[in-house]
Amino acid sequence: MFKNFFKNKSNMTTENTEFDQEIDDVTLENNANGEQLIIEELSVEEQLTQDLAKEKDKFLRLFAEFENYKRRTTKERIELFKTANQEVLLAMLPVLDDFDRAIIEISKSEDESLVKGVELIFEKLKGTLVAKGLEQVDVKAGDAFDADFAEAITQIPAASDKMKGKIVDVLEKGYKLGDKIIRFPKVVIGN
Repeated sequence: MFKNFFKNKSNMTTENTEFDQEIDDVTLENNANGEQLIIEELSVEEQLTQDLAKEKDKFLRLFAEFENYKRRTTKERIELFKTANQEVLLAMLPVLDDFDRAIIEISKSEDESLVKGVELIFEKLKGTLVAKGLEQVDVKAGDAFDADFAEAITQIPAASDKMKGKIVDVLEKGYKLGDKIIRFPKVVIGN
């Protein structure tokens, strides 16, 4: 019986050894697969990192583009508000010119109340236009001529050498809206 036991024991040992060997083989395969899984996970992780970096870059570019769009439209809107009155103000300039001529002619009359009334209306009109951004271009006789700020209508012989290349007379006043000249003053220059 002992013989059978040892014989069985030796068979069991052989079976155990074979079983242990199978377990070791399966463990090695699992470890190998596990390493492959780890390697695949790292590559997936790297892929996700790259995708995240691409999406961040896209987002930053889109955000920058949107900021540029906002800045550009705000600037355009401000410029539009500054110059929105330009056409109306340009249409009012001949009325200002007529008032200038009327004041000169009415001041020759002896009726002071008429002169004061017209001057009052003229000052009110000028004040309203100035409040809307209209400014007169400051050019007067004796100033050096600058083609960027005045339009020369004609040249006449200068009375003296000192007046050559300078403004002799201002025929029509110039106006600007903000920094933009909307009507250049018309001047006569000495030659």
